[in-house]
Amino acid sequence: MSRFDLHGRVAMITGSNKGLGQGLAVALAEAGADIVGVNRSAADETRSLIEALGCRYIDVRAELSHDAPADIVARALEAAGRLDILINNAGTIRRAPALEFSEEDWDAVVDVNLKASFFLAQSVARHLVERNAPGRIVNIASVLSFQGGIRVPSYTASKSGILGLTRLLANEWATHGITVNAIAPGYMATDNTQALREDTTRSAEILGRIPAGRWGTPEDLAGAVIFLCSDAAAYVNGHTLAVDGGWLAR
Repeated sequence: MSRFDLHGRVAMITGSNKGLGQGLAVALAEAGADIVGVNRSAADETRSLIEALGCRYIDVRAELSHDAPADIVARALEAAGRLDILINNAGTIRRAPALEFSEEDWDAVVDVNLKASFFLAQSVARHLVERNAPGRIVNIASVLSFQGGIRVPSYTASKSGILGLTRLLANEWATHGITVNAIAPGYMATDNTQALREDTTRSAEILGRIPAGRWGTPEDLAGAVIFLCSDAAAYVNGHTLAVDGGWLAR
């Protein structure tokens, strides 16, 4: 089990104040990692959960659609001293039929989900290369990285881009000891799916296709993120791991 031990490592996680990001942060702290949380607002609950596990929680306030990724990473390094792991979790979604979808909604989603993820990864990788240190980058993809979906054109495009970007970065950075993988959550009980879960007809359609028969929870991602960030996954690179209750197998 020592292969899964993350003591002594520092993980930066975007969007760690609630939902999937909070679950990812707590999971990594349970494995021993200190956490740098990058959020727009306070993450007091996450801080309490992390510190209760005996790990540090460092708060970095940022808006991914406006703040320069290099500046965000610089602030994290100033506070934490080092970074070993990056989890590109923060994301947003806009829903409308493709015939009516606006440029504003396109840019708002792609800028956060795809553009910010790339430039944060770039800045963290530069830090790791300068340190001559191995590292782990985990992007949060989606089952829509593999499927089209409906009424979410910019979200589908951004998450499909994350899958391809994960592969490219793995190809380029493996020589530096940096692995780049992704987790593709299925239909999870988060703010992003609240509208779907409140739509009785659509929720029933979704649940009817999930072999597990339920919406996923943040805790369902714990094993996957610990594995991909640990020494146990040293030879796993460029892979997108679906955690979807069997959705893609249906």
